[in-house]
Amino acid sequence: MILKALEMQGFKSFPDKTVLEFNKGITAVVGPNGSGKSNISDAVRWVLGEQSTKTLRGSKMEDVIFSGTDVRKAKGFAEVTLRLDNTDRSLNKDSDEVSVTRRYYRSGDSEYLVNGESARLRDVNELFMDTGLGRDGYSIVGQGKIADMVSPKASERRDMLEEAAGISHFRYRRGDAIKRLAQAEENLVRLRDILSELESRVGPLKAQSEKAQKFIVLAGERKNLEIGIWLNTIDKTGEKMRDQEHK
Repeated sequence: MILKALEMQGFKSFPDKTVLEFNKGITAVVGPNGSGKSNISDAVRWVLGEQSTKTLRGSKMEDVIFSGTDVRKAKGFAEVTLRLDNTDRSLNKDSDEVSVTRRYYRSGDSEYLVNGESARLRDVNELFMDTGLGRDGYSIVGQGKIADMVSPKASERRDMLEEAAGISHFRYRRGDAIKRLAQAEENLVRLRDILSELESRVGPLKAQSEKAQKFIVLAGERKNLEIGIWLNTIDKTGEKMRDQEHK
């Protein structure tokens, strides 16, 4: 996997589309103070999913968008694209070149693209996991990063070694699976509570249903009796009327 090109537009001090191409070997970026050298490394971090504005040397994410000058208007969005040679299939994509794009708008909306297709930050993180090039990887070593790499904290040393050994991806997957299992267990507990509550209602509802059915049966019988009495009364009345006529 080789970095082929970095494209920036509206990102910090690069208002116009700027393409930096990298050939095999070592490439050095030189220039006077304030010429934008650090913004290039910031662009790489940013397109890889960096969320810390402090790491990007800003106070808010909107600071990555070109803010304008006396002669240039501010831009409405920032866009960075990283193009990588993937002929060795280091990345899990069946293509010789992989491009990752990140856009951020002043409205606060943002989007990621992988090979021109919409993606999530999670997709970008998983794409670069165990390659050393992710936002938490060690391919980009900034000021103070060396101190972090030799940190006496066992957890930080373990993270670094797992990333270098290419097993952090499995730990990430394991952690994700544990979270899903915990969520599933919570859902099961909730369903058990609902089932228990419904079962507690079944008894009274069943008794009410039986009473209602008995009422319907008795009401039907009563109606039949009333009809019978009414018919009997009509018959007797008819007989009396006939007797009166004969007299």
